[in-house]
Amino acid sequence: MSVAVDAMGADRGPAVVIEGAVQAASEGNIEVILVGREDAVLPQLEKLGNAGGLVTFREATQVVEMGESPSDSLRRKKDSSIRVAFEMVRQGKADAVVSAGNSGATLATAMVVLGRIKGIRPAIAAWMPTLKDPVVMIDVGANVDCKPRHLFQFAVMGSVFWRSITGKETPRIGLLSIGEEDTKGNLQVKKTYDLLESSTLNFLGNVEGRDVFRGDVDVIVCDGFVGNICLKLSEGLAESVMAMLKSEIESSLLATMGYTLARSAFKRFKKKVDYAEYGGAPLLGIKGVGVICHGRSGAKAIKNAVKMADALIQADLPQQLTHAFSSEPAMAVGGTC
Repeated sequence: MSVAVDAMGADRGPAVVIEGAVQAASEGNIEVILVGREDAVLPQLEKLGNAGGLVTFREATQVVEMGESPSDSLRRKKDSSIRVAFEMVRQGKADAVVSAGNSGATLATAMVVLGRIKGIRPAIAAWMPTLKDPVVMIDVGANVDCKPRHLFQFAVMGSVFWRSITGKETPRIGLLSIGEEDTKGNLQVKKTYDLLESSTLNFLGNVEGRDVFRGDVDVIVCDGFVGNICLKLSEGLAESVMAMLKSEIESSLLATMGYTLARSAFKRFKKKVDYAEYGGAPLLGIKGVGVICHGRSGAKAIKNAVKMADALIQADLPQQLTHAFSSEPAMAVGGTC
């Protein structure tokens, strides 16, 4: 099993991507293939070492920039690091792709090169911290306009992903809406509610925005427009809270003394809300394994994303998803909405 890592796309440059990939290989005994320009990758790899031969290199001469159109990158950059990484999976030379590059290009390339599970709309799932265990939110950006059947598909995929990572059965499903009652929400949400209620999924009902972080469900379903706003809002809120706490702590000697006594609690809180702890967000519904990382990812985030990709390979996630859709009775109903 091997993970192809796009070494070129991250905002912070190839160095942090390579560092995280080498750490993942060393700690998890994972075969990693770094994909990118030779002049950018090999000097850094020589500096860090190849984790006992677990880290190798595959050249790609082009880079997809963050602001570049996904369609343009597909048409004009056949030898981009993103494209080469997914081509390696298609050819059986790698088993998964991790990229912190242009997420739109990563999504488009995955669908073109690997294809999607028949009849399924791919979606991005992300872990979010709660007062209890982390929750999976899906979709967080792959699909802006969705029909009820697509949201139902997201629920199925989120459930399979949650089980593959936690090893537990029957995840609790919640549908993000403006009220707990089944009469609340727009037409899209109301129809999705009916589909989920008639399915074999463990559907608990609607979840309001204020309940997202309570941890009373395991999977929260929404369209990519709403999910992306929720994800970025939570990231921004966590960063703002940490900044405000730091400002208050530095404002007086008494506050500084209090921080000294509660330092371990603050460290645990920071770790809990740090997106780097979760690595990346898997792209579900494609015929393969792909993990999309935050553009600002550091070495820790890349390391954890590679470990997640390896876990999804071991769990044979694409086959699990295919089986789930073929065995879910409500899929026939979902196809009409």
